[in-house]
Amino acid sequence: MTSKQVKPLSGAVRTSAGAVRPLAGVRITGGLLHHWQRRNGTATIPHTIEQLRAAGNVANLSRLLEQDPAPYRGRYPFLDTDLYKTLEGLAYELGDGRAGEPVREFFDEVVGLLERVQAGDGYLNSFFQDPAATKKPWEDLAWGHELYNLGHLIQAAVAAARRMGDERLLRVAERFADLVVERFADDGVCGHPEVEMALVELYRETGLRAYLDLAAAFVDRRGKGQLKHSIFPGDYFQDHLPFRELPSVTGHAVRMAYLAAGAADVYLETGDRSLFEALERLWDDMVATKLYVTGGLGSRHSDEAIGDRYELPSERAYTETCAAIAVMQWGWRMFLATGGAGYLDVFERVLYNAYAVGLSADGKAFFYDNPLQRRPDHEQRSGAEAGGEPLRRAWFTCPCCPPNIVRWMAQLGDYVAAERDGALLVASYAEGRIEGTELDLAVETAYPWDGDVRLTVERAPDGPYGLVLRVPGWARGATVTVNGRPHEADAAVTDGGGSRAAEPHDGWLTVERRWQAGDEVRLTLPMPVRAHGSHPYLDATRGAASLARGPLVYCVEQQDSPDAAVDDLVIGVPEIVNANIERRDDAVVLTLTAAAAPPPSSELYPELPLEEAPLETTVTAAFVPYFLWGNRGPEAMRVWVRTPDATNGKKAK
Repeated sequence: MTSKQVKPLSGAVRTSAGAVRPLAGVRITGGLLHHWQRRNGTATIPHTIEQLRAAGNVANLSRLLEQDPAPYRGRYPFLDTDLYKTLEGLAYELGDGRAGEPVREFFDEVVGLLERVQAGDGYLNSFFQDPAATKKPWEDLAWGHELYNLGHLIQAAVAAARRMGDERLLRVAERFADLVVERFADDGVCGHPEVEMALVELYRETGLRAYLDLAAAFVDRRGKGQLKHSIFPGDYFQDHLPFRELPSVTGHAVRMAYLAAGAADVYLETGDRSLFEALERLWDDMVATKLYVTGGLGSRHSDEAIGDRYELPSERAYTETCAAIAVMQWGWRMFLATGGAGYLDVFERVLYNAYAVGLSADGKAFFYDNPLQRRPDHEQRSGAEAGGEPLRRAWFTCPCCPPNIVRWMAQLGDYVAAERDGALLVASYAEGRIEGTELDLAVETAYPWDGDVRLTVERAPDGPYGLVLRVPGWARGATVTVNGRPHEADAAVTDGGGSRAAEPHDGWLTVERRWQAGDEVRLTLPMPVRAHGSHPYLDATRGAASLARGPLVYCVEQQDSPDAAVDDLVIGVPEIVNANIERRDDAVVLTLTAAAAPPPSSELYPELPLEEAPLETTVTAAFVPYFLWGNRGPEAMRVWVRTPDATNGKKAK
């Protein structure tokens, strides 16, 4: 196998004016993200491979080589995707030298099986290729997920070709994609969007326009009633209106965000302004009215759907882990299209909260849905907690989230930096090395635990070059020094001079100069504890506050409030501002004084005005990063805590 130029999966933009080029030449070598990636390789991937074997995903392929195959294992016809998502993650691990021989053996085994079981016309699906299958290929586009399967196959194949120089899977994916181009030339669309992103990526890899054209066609066909809307109505599939006419994100959360990410890819390649205008409108509406404070998307369990504007209940938050990944994919593509730092703010909020919470601290158990509150008498639907089992589970009947976590964790380095117009854009901060442009940097930081970032030039171009640093929206008073001297924000400097603290422009701080090896840039992002309220239309959290520091949202678990039930805690802004910030067990914990205010009446709906409440007492409670909750047992938890205005009690004595 010959090594190919390393490219990120989100591909180089071809035609969109003003777009940025993502970098794959980033290696994360320390800090929280490095810990996550190391855990991915040592714990999550071996666990996932074990579960895929035990659940029958591998056997579903190998049995097709038998004369009298055993029955298909699993409830759903799309379980091949769990293999494909895992293969994509393994391609990054192997290509970046982070995986050993057992991972290589599994990768080769599954790729070999796919090569052998693929049908002569290119079709590939272990459920529908079964001679005993109750449905024929392409018979059920709404629920068959065959194109969804193809999408994840393509993404794994492109990752293997780019990161490993291994094109075996790419040849398999191209054969299947060519069949789909022919089969869906005039009509048809998949019930679960995903293939749109993948087809654009395959176009970027091969240069074959037919793949891009089909991706664009799939976006445009949706909303014209080509799917059979069984079980759920058309809006569940985003098939009730054309994409450009959607007034708001709607329906199944993962489907919606995947569709938008695919449409963004189409825009990046075609420059279709009407498509971008729809994407921008939908994104803005989602962020303003439908996204949880953690960055999670989706408030309804029954159909895994997004819900109405401001319908954001904490204890019933669905916020599927796959939806978090989909929102990040969409947000990253919007950043590539515009260079907008605000998209990265949302991306980062999702990464450190709604996505990270989906995996246990040991890397071997998962959340499918991610609520923002757990009541003390909560019962899991499966009854698993009756046996004392942890909140997260080792695997699921529909195990879409675990392998999705695997692949996303493996490629985190691809979402650190980008290049545009002779400048390097640092989109997020992690300890490591940034290469792939004219400017090579070493980055030292403990982000997100603190906001100090040191960037040292290791290789520099001959002429002036820009270093553009993102200043998150939550950061106030960010400062930059160059070789120890304050940098003047709006002037291109040649000697590291300047006399005042920099002010960000649209979320970015730019340092342009003639660089030399050894030059040092230091960015300081203040990280005080913040209190967030919610929009008055958001009834579920009216009169409550959530705590955040840097990109991290915090929560309180009952284990950390020994003297009062978490539902009785009341905190005010002064207490939040004066919270004690403490590094504990490789995390930053916030300890603060709160009031304990039990309800003044035991009635569910007491008559107003209420009787005078008893005096509150003062207690101490510790808040931990939301992504760490649920690792110490199934007790109560809250992200949103009552404020004094929401109680009828007196001040604490």
